[in-house]
Amino acid sequence: MTTAVVLYNLGGPDKPDDIRPFLFNLFNDPMIIGLPGPLRWMLAKLISGRREKTAREIYANLGGGSPLLANTRAQAEALETALNAEGGDTYKCFVAMRYWHPYVDEAMDAVLASSPDRIVLMPLYPQFSTTTVGSMKRVWDQAARKRNLSTPVSAVCCYPTDPGFIAAVADSILHAVSDLPEGLPYRILFSAHGLPKKIIAKGDPYQRQVEQTANAVMSALSERPGGGADWLCCYQSRVGPLEWIGPATEDEIKRAGTDGVGIVLVPIAFVSEHSETLVELDIEYRELADHAGVKTYARVPTVG
Repeated sequence: MTTAVVLYNLGGPDKPDDIRPFLFNLFNDPMIIGLPGPLRWMLAKLISGRREKTAREIYANLGGGSPLLANTRAQAEALETALNAEGGDTYKCFVAMRYWHPYVDEAMDAVLASSPDRIVLMPLYPQFSTTTVGSMKRVWDQAARKRNLSTPVSAVCCYPTDPGFIAAVADSILHAVSDLPEGLPYRILFSAHGLPKKIIAKGDPYQRQVEQTANAVMSALSERPGGGADWLCCYQSRVGPLEWIGPATEDEIKRAGTDGVGIVLVPIAFVSEHSETLVELDIEYRELADHAGVKTYARVPTVG
């Protein structure tokens, strides 16, 4: 039996000229902005135009484009190798992105060209949200209907407390902690991409699952020597006038400075490096920590 595994993620611009259309695709998603089509289209045009300059500055730190696709392809290759090493079924891994190439249509055509016996959809979002996993599944289903897809498809929902994922995060934290100055008090900040409160109020499980992940990681750490620590969940990347879930990562960085503790910052909702880790966490938040008087700022790498 041949299984096609589709790894999917947000996507990102390959070069500066891709930034504005990438932003438009993002804000034109009805799962992101729940307005009627024409109004959403106009608002997406407005927001993408206004945010282009800032986004260009962000991606300039990364050579003009996002490393997410290259990182995701590397993950797909590694997963394919690992699955096929187990013997038995044959696995072929593919990459699909929501807001930039390779889009779902492109990925599905590549999948069908390989004539698999079954398809597995694998989100690179550990926690479920209607704005990420839900949005991607909606687009996949549309593309499947357009092609009258008959191949059996199963979809992984999420894996907020998967033992392998939790162990990998815990290992990374312990490695980062081992490099801290001896005797320095520190606080673990589990930082995840934020969401407007109104999305959570509608029943989106994202915040609850983020907190489940953090609790599971701390439970795993408590079983290891030196694993206990002060910790909390916080949320980054706020934009716009809506009220967002909190506390904000920026506020917790400032509080750590006031409290005189170091920071071990863990990107708990990402499994690969991209602009929100390499720029927001590594550059912007590190500068904020310096200004706030944080004694040590250690950023834990993503598990991917």
